[in-house]
Amino acid sequence: MEPDGVPIGERLFGAAGAPRVLIAEDEPIVRLDLAALLRANGFDVCAEARDGEEAVELARELRPDAAVLDIRMPVLDGVEAARRLYAERPLPIVMLTAYSDRQTVESAIAAGAFTYLVKPFAETDLIPALRAAIARHGDLLHARRRVGAGSAAVELEVPSRGGGTWPLRLVRSTDGTTRVTFAPEEGR
Repeated sequence: MEPDGVPIGERLFGAAGAPRVLIAEDEPIVRLDLAALLRANGFDVCAEARDGEEAVELARELRPDAAVLDIRMPVLDGVEAARRLYAERPLPIVMLTAYSDRQTVESAIAAGAFTYLVKPFAETDLIPALRAAIARHGDLLHARRRVGAGSAAVELEVPSRGGGTWPLRLVRSTDGTTRVTFAPEEGR
């Protein structure tokens, strides 16, 4: 569930309104076309970014349900933007690009992209890909919650450069994220 108490999947199917999507594309015409296409298909385009850095800032502020990112953008490319977005708050990401070489595709997937579309693409490509990414992301979060629900804290000692150790405790939260803190003295 999101902070507003509404599961992302319910937004996908209309119970709580349209899924909120962030678009990041440096070409204004393509960005406008994407926004119009998504709106015409029931999505709420909550933000439009001109580069990856702006996309990261807007995602922090607006907390979209999904993102559609171009790979080649100025300031911060789509791969690094996806990596930062997913690290801060996992969300389904669809990558768009004219590049289909293996290294670019693998970099995008490693950064957190759920799917990858090569330009030019059609409405019949983008809309199902975005819907599938949102649904699969919801499944992933649900699975993480189930796995983490019964997990106990894990304590470990990480060696430091100075020869000592850092006593750490890792705890999986109900949303599937992992919280790292210093382990208490009495617990060691």
